[in-house]
Amino acid sequence: MERFFFQSNLPMFILFLRKKPLHSFLLLLSTTLICLSSLAQGDVQIYPKRILFDGSKRAQELSIANSGKDTARYTISVIQIRMKEDGSFETIDSPDEGQSFADKNFRFFPRTVVLAPNEAQTVKIQLLKFNELAAGEYRSHLYFRAEAEKKPLGQDSIIKNSSISVRIVPTYGISIPVIIRSGESSTEISVSQVRFAWEKDTIPVLNFDLNRNGNMSVYGDISVDYLSPEGKEIRVGSVKGMSVYTPNTVRHFHLPLQKNPAVNFKKGSLHIVYTDVSGPVQKVAQQQILLN
Repeated sequence: MERFFFQSNLPMFILFLRKKPLHSFLLLLSTTLICLSSLAQGDVQIYPKRILFDGSKRAQELSIANSGKDTARYTISVIQIRMKEDGSFETIDSPDEGQSFADKNFRFFPRTVVLAPNEAQTVKIQLLKFNELAAGEYRSHLYFRAEAEKKPLGQDSIIKNSSISVRIVPTYGISIPVIIRSGESSTEISVSQVRFAWEKDTIPVLNFDLNRNGNMSVYGDISVDYLSPEGKEIRVGSVKGMSVYTPNTVRHFHLPLQKNPAVNFKKGSLHIVYTDVSGPVQKVAQQQILLN
C-alpha cells in the first residue's frame, strides 16, 4: 500500500502547574503523549488512495468515510509534497527541478465534508486543460484535514492530576496524490545496491535501491523470494504500493524479511522483483544475490 502523507498539527496545551516533584510531571507527560498517539490515528477511510489521470478519463471520484463513533468534519485542500530518498515526505511551496505541480489542472468538490458515524461521502475530481499540457507528469496532493470538534467550555479533553492539567485539542490530516500524465512514458526502473544483513543479530533484512529514470513516476509492488540450493522457492517478503515520484531517481528500501524454518539465510539466494503497475504496460525490475 502506498503510504499516506500524514500530518499531525501539535495539539494546544493549556498547562496549570503547581510545585510538585519532576517525576510526577514526566509521568503525566508520558501518558499524554501516548494518548496523543492514539488520537492522531483518526477514524477516516479514503479510497482510492491515489488518483491517476492519463487522458482516458476527465473526471474521477473518491470516497471518504467516517468509521468513528462521533460526527466528524473534514476540510479538503491542495498541498505540494517532496518525496525524500528514504520514502518520507515533506511539504514544499515551489517545485524542485524536474517536478511539475498538478493543482492548476484539476478541481474538486465539495471542499468541506461533515460525516456522521459510518457515513460516507463522494468527492469528485475533474481534469482541466489537459490538452494544453506539455508531455510529462504533474503531481499535487489532496489534503484531508480533520477539524477539532467544537465543544462548550468545560467539555474539552483534559488530563489532570495533583500537579498538572493538560487541555488537548488534536487535529490531524491525510493526503493522497493526484497525478496527471500527458504523452508517452520514457521511464525505466532497476534494482541495485542489494545487501543482506542481520538487524540486532536476529532479524533478517534486505537493503536495496530502486532506481527510476525518465519522465514519469512509478508505483508498484515488491516481492522477495528465497531460493534454496535445491531450487525450492519460498516467499520471504512483500510490500504493495511503493512509489518513486518524479523528480527522484532513487529510493532506498529497508525491508525486514520473514523467518521460516525452511529458510537458511546462510546459503541459497534471494530474488527481488519490483513490478510497476501504474501504466498500461507493466514494467519489471529484478535482481538476485547469493547468500553466504
